[in-house]
Amino acid sequence: MPRTRADRAERRGEIIQAATEVIAERGYRGATLACVAERVGLTQQGLMHHFPTKEALLVAVLEARDQWDMASAALHGHAWPLEVVASLVEYNATRPGIVQAFTVLAGDSVTEGHPAQEYFRERYAWVRDGGADALRAEYGDRLPGGLTPERAATLLAAVMDGLQVQWLLDPGAVDMPAAFRDFLALLAPMPPRAGK
Repeated sequence: MPRTRADRAERRGEIIQAATEVIAERGYRGATLACVAERVGLTQQGLMHHFPTKEALLVAVLEARDQWDMASAALHGHAWPLEVVASLVEYNATRPGIVQAFTVLAGDSVTEGHPAQEYFRERYAWVRDGGADALRAEYGDRLPGGLTPERAATLLAAVMDGLQVQWLLDPGAVDMPAAFRDFLALLAPMPPRAGK
């Protein structure tokens, strides 16, 4: 009996879930197509019918992660409060395999013709837009230092991703959630000095 579109979508979902688990357990490099295929009861060739390359599967995992993150943030309304962004950084500190896959793919995606390039180009566009919305909700049209939310949003994304790299390289020396909260403190207005 031929598989329906719903069956194929369900199978892709199972593969993405298995890949997420394998990445969490074994890291980016240890997550092979063969290992994921075995976990869902497919041959590697059968898995490649759904995802022809490891990069394609990893992009699907990252897209699923983004959908989950967006769904959780949507509970707070359209603009992500900066506290929700900080909570997301804390949550990322509990899933190094996914953060590693994201970081490696993001770096690789800058090469010409990389299969994840369009995903990251689009992702960074909506991350900047969402960051600008969050910053505008918190500070209005100008941050205390004078930057517009749009200009500061680029820095917000850069800090998040840069902290991930440093944390992956030396997790004992870099407290990613605390460092991100330190960055948010730099954006806040200075408290009035005593006697002023």
